[in-house]
Amino acid sequence: MGRDKYLRLGEILVKEKILTERQLAEAIAYQKKEGGRLGEVIIKLGLVNEEELIKVLGMQLGIPYLSLGTGMLKPATDQGLETLVPYEFAIKNLVFPLSRNMRSLTIAMVDPLDLILIDNLKKITACEINPVITTRSDITMAIESFYGKSAMFKEAVNASYQIDSRDISFEDLGGLDEELSLDKLVASAEEAPVIKLVDLIIQQAIGERASDIHIEPLREKISIRYRIDGKLCEVSPPAKQLYLAIISRIKILAKLDIAEKRLPQDGAFIVRLDDRVIDLRVSTIPTIHGEKVVLRILDKSQVVLNLNQMGFEAQQIEQLRHAITLPFGLVLVTGPTGSGKTTTLYAMLSEINTPDKNIITVEDPVEYKMDGVNQVQVKPEIGLTFASALRSFLRQDPNVMLVGEIRDLETAEICIRSALTGHLVLSTLHTNDAASAIIRLVDIGIESYLLTPSLICVIAQRLVRKLCPSCKEAYEPNSQQLGELKLKSDLIYKLKGCSKCNSTGYLGRICISEIIIATQQIKELIGQKASSLKIKDAARLLGMKSLRDSAIQKVEEGVTSLEEAISVTLEY
Repeated sequence: MGRDKYLRLGEILVKEKILTERQLAEAIAYQKKEGGRLGEVIIKLGLVNEEELIKVLGMQLGIPYLSLGTGMLKPATDQGLETLVPYEFAIKNLVFPLSRNMRSLTIAMVDPLDLILIDNLKKITACEINPVITTRSDITMAIESFYGKSAMFKEAVNASYQIDSRDISFEDLGGLDEELSLDKLVASAEEAPVIKLVDLIIQQAIGERASDIHIEPLREKISIRYRIDGKLCEVSPPAKQLYLAIISRIKILAKLDIAEKRLPQDGAFIVRLDDRVIDLRVSTIPTIHGEKVVLRILDKSQVVLNLNQMGFEAQQIEQLRHAITLPFGLVLVTGPTGSGKTTTLYAMLSEINTPDKNIITVEDPVEYKMDGVNQVQVKPEIGLTFASALRSFLRQDPNVMLVGEIRDLETAEICIRSALTGHLVLSTLHTNDAASAIIRLVDIGIESYLLTPSLICVIAQRLVRKLCPSCKEAYEPNSQQLGELKLKSDLIYKLKGCSKCNSTGYLGRICISEIIIATQQIKELIGQKASSLKIKDAARLLGMKSLRDSAIQKVEEGVTSLEEAISVTLEY
């Protein structure tokens, strides 16, 4: 039967002139040798793209084609169809239940010609099956979004409310002020339900591209929130009786003192998920309701260390590449916490990381491990600070030095001195814009006559959320928006929400930036101790685009929404 099915598929594609007879023969031969579905083989060989194949097949068979990024997925969760078609069955067979009308069930399928699968669906659902056809990528995304990892997480959360004293190692975990023995804390954290729940909290966060996990005790419950694309999103919390066990489990993983609840602690551990190795940094603080834990997720597989793909404009990339090819000087990246400064620094390092250069970094923490770079983690408790590390660096014959952050005058002075004595120094500050970073160095005690010859450039940046490409909607801005914001495009985009972006309308983030190049005119202003406003105005006259300008350009390009651009650059 399978052979006849594949022949019919091939005949359809040849008839519709999607494939030639020769291409079909090539695909069938490959399929016989390597296995797999014929459609998958055709796509793998690059003979046709997936969406084109599915659309033509649906048209020929009289089966509707449906893109699952069009907001058609809501009925599946509203009607409880996740339980009608089990997750294991859906993911194995690539089917997704869309809606039910009496005893008729509409199912999205990758292969509507699979009569055995349709017959099995009839048996497990007791419904007549109305298939619609969709792409493999769409259906996989729909399954994972609606009842993949989230379903397992909800199952574990629901189960946590059923756990009683027989399921854990001691009678009561509910009293947050109760003194519990170390043995009981360890035992509770090593119970299977707790291990599973903590694992799923972390897995779901990674699956949803979260950068941080917040676990915090409230008066009546636990709150769990994920920071996704810069925004905190609440998820279903487990039973409060498991609070201490969850915190203890995380502390054990991070090698923290689980008995110490009065002082903040910091730790780390590694998670291996599929073929990815993910670092998690753990921070605890005591609150009036108990310890709050934040886990920072450092997923190197999701980080783009390429200046071309970070959001910089072509002219800015050219400026940055010129800056980092200079043999000495100071390059600063500034912005608030979480604005991508470290990523930008490492993207620049990756461009100049060659065997003829000795590159040394000092960071807190070391977020990205890079071959060919000597990376040092500060340890203030034993006297290894930014300043002490930098003093040692100067005896290590460096070409390039990366300093995670300039926090004090001593560190700033060593950076400036290094930049003046033949080293390229890259570092960060926390200021609102590029001009303010220059003033910050002067304010902490750096003499302008030292800063002027050492400074190459200052990059200020933010991260804006990108509109989901699967569901963003075009619209015409009104005359007020065109005038006030100086929009040059008559057509911009707004968010909508679909399965691929978890109905948020946004998917991922991108950098907006402004760059002040230390030209002779800018250096003269620094020497005159001019204000940040004067420096910024001069830089704009020399061609600098401000953060707001950069954000508006992303709006005109359809990358982000007008609301996002304005909210991220309110001070402009």
